[in-house]
Amino acid sequence: MLILLSPAKNLNFEPVSADLQRTFPRLEQDTSVLLKRTKTLSRADLRTLMHISEDLADLNYERFQKLAKGLPVEDAKQAALAFNGDVYRGLDANSLSSVDLDWAQSNLRILSGLYGLLRPLDAIHPYRLEMGSKLSSRLGENLYDFWGDRITRLINDDLLAGGHKAVLNLASNEYYGAVKPRLLKTPVVSVAFKETSNGQSKIISFYAKYARGLMARWAIANRIDDIGHVKHFNEDGYQFQPEQSSEKLLVFTRPKPDPKS
Repeated sequence: MLILLSPAKNLNFEPVSADLQRTFPRLEQDTSVLLKRTKTLSRADLRTLMHISEDLADLNYERFQKLAKGLPVEDAKQAALAFNGDVYRGLDANSLSSVDLDWAQSNLRILSGLYGLLRPLDAIHPYRLEMGSKLSSRLGENLYDFWGDRITRLINDDLLAGGHKAVLNLASNEYYGAVKPRLLKTPVVSVAFKETSNGQSKIISFYAKYARGLMARWAIANRIDDIGHVKHFNEDGYQFQPEQSSEKLLVFTRPKPDPKS
């Protein structure tokens, strides 16, 4: 089972152990092409492209200028530890053992607007470039056009190399949109996390993001490599709901947490 996650906008580039394994993104030629494009963007362009504040536009302008020139490998950090959003609070990769991270390296992939497809220990530099960005290039009007089927082909390579029988999609719709499921060599099963209140269940983004990371961590810690075993996930009060699920979608619900508690 190969797990897919989204990246995060928030980053944490505090140093980690020098002994931790570091690998490198495999679509670096494509990333280099993107960096030549992003280097040409002004601060105003970045504000419009990503709907961000002036301060964030300034920050990311400087990032793209530095990335285009090339940054030292020593300044890069493993992706699973560098991303710091809600998903990664659930994953809590910093507390995983080196053995856990080695297993994740073969069983977890992170979709990325800039890097395409990352393994947990692939070293990245600070950036922000959402997959849904309408960044035009010679390949099309947005990043989905830019990446085409290259991300999907690399996923297929990983499925074959790891002997995986299925893809567990824990990525957001924005990022999973960069994958072409019809070209994948295994079935894809997605997951929905819902909060229940007054007899009604609905997805609440904040909780769902955290739960995706929590499920990924649970799968890593318990070496879950069979899609059927995912139904046993019961962390943080979630329970599998077979009557709401299908072959392609597993639904988990829990009572909506009391915000006062």
